[in-house]
Amino acid sequence: MGTGSKTRNQQNHVVYAMRVTEAMTFEQYWNDPRFQQKKPNLRGSKKQAFGDNIYFRDSTGRRWCQLDSHHSLADGRPNLDNVNADTGTNRALVSGDFIYWGGSGPALPNRFLNYGLYHETVCAGRGHRNHFPPELVENLIAWVRSFHESGYCGEPLDWTKTA
Repeated sequence: MGTGSKTRNQQNHVVYAMRVTEAMTFEQYWNDPRFQQKKPNLRGSKKQAFGDNIYFRDSTGRRWCQLDSHHSLADGRPNLDNVNADTGTNRALVSGDFIYWGGSGPALPNRFLNYGLYHETVCAGRGHRNHFPPELVENLIAWVRSFHESGYCGEPLDWTKTA
């Protein structure tokens, strides 16, 4: 599960939730025919331009390369901060069971923000890992599933039009 940006006052809103159905290396993701359409097409629709299949290794197999994408610098050069952060672990997580709300995601109920004796929260920040109690996980999954939605259901917050 991913939650929104604190700087955009969306920290307790769900952006996406997914059940990981497959994990693979970036090389496998890059080469897998199922994910070729996830390579950014900057001349396509906005959704096509924001593809996430952007990492591959150079011909020596030692250096990560980044396609020109929304993760790159404005002039198309690789953003080394993003390259280093994203490829720190050579693993892409794939899901056939997900919901993406983007900027229209629901706010998490308080019961998931301040849970149990240690006041755990499911919104602990990027990259946070925890071993949540099974009942918290079950309740969170039931809450997400209660929306009876799946797949792509909303655009990213940055895509919303402002008046």
